[in-house]
Amino acid sequence: MDAELLVEVVDGVGRIRLNRPRQINALTVPMMHTLSGVLDDFASDERVVSVELTGAGERGLCAGADVRALRERVITGGDVTGFFATEYDVDLKIAAFAKPYRAIMTGITMGGGLGLSAHGSRRVVDASSRLAMPETQIGLFPDVFMTPLLARMPDEIGTHLALTGASINATDAVRLGLADEVAGPAPAPDAGLRAPWVAECYAGDDPAEILARLEGHPDPAARETAAELRLRCPLSVAVTLEAVRRAAAITSLPDLLPTELALAVRLATGPDFAEGVRAQLVDRDRTPHWSHDRVEDVSRAEVLGYFEPL
Repeated sequence: MDAELLVEVVDGVGRIRLNRPRQINALTVPMMHTLSGVLDDFASDERVVSVELTGAGERGLCAGADVRALRERVITGGDVTGFFATEYDVDLKIAAFAKPYRAIMTGITMGGGLGLSAHGSRRVVDASSRLAMPETQIGLFPDVFMTPLLARMPDEIGTHLALTGASINATDAVRLGLADEVAGPAPAPDAGLRAPWVAECYAGDDPAEILARLEGHPDPAARETAAELRLRCPLSVAVTLEAVRRAAAITSLPDLLPTELALAVRLATGPDFAEGVRAQLVDRDRTPHWSHDRVEDVSRAEVLGYFEPL
């Protein structure tokens, strides 16, 4: 079998290539363990001047962590905390990496794929790039330390992206702080992300009020977004909004680690994650049966309980 991670040093560049193209390079625990060691080696290797991350295949850099494998861990009672701790350790190493770290964010770059790229020192996108944190579709939240980046986006765009899991193109990725440069022709920005209803509707800390504003807005795009948001996991939507609001005060990513782990472990082992992955990626019937019918049914006390330290 081909290695899931290809590593070489060429002309001073430590090259890391994710190598699961059929799975859009979804990250396994062995891949993350290996990547952690490679980063340590490159950091201390005087031959390595810079690092470059790419993904095999034409579909994308990385679709995120292998959530189907994570679901199996949950169902069989396996270790979940270690899964996330390993992934987050790699993300923090990238964010603090002392040498130039260049990520080529071609095609689908989502979830854990953004964790490996958006915290790098040079982030390159192109016309094929689609960036997203779609975790509310499967009962999780936008983890891998992305909430501070989402919280800093202007006009509540980050709140919109976090709650809906909507994707953005290369031009908007640069504008919103998730990338640094566009290689080749730049696509037109998404006019919808600049629409006044985004800032108007996503203000505040109450997810039910946000949905009410979206559903009652005269712009049909806002109402269509509300319909999409109603399909997301209600518990995830409520927890994600709280996470984004709290992340606005974060100045050091390591400070966020306890919250990341608490939310990830509780949501992954809770009532919705296994069902969300089943509906989206296993049976693909796209009809998850969430633990709450509506976001209005998620209590404030329940949301706050997810943020308690493990």
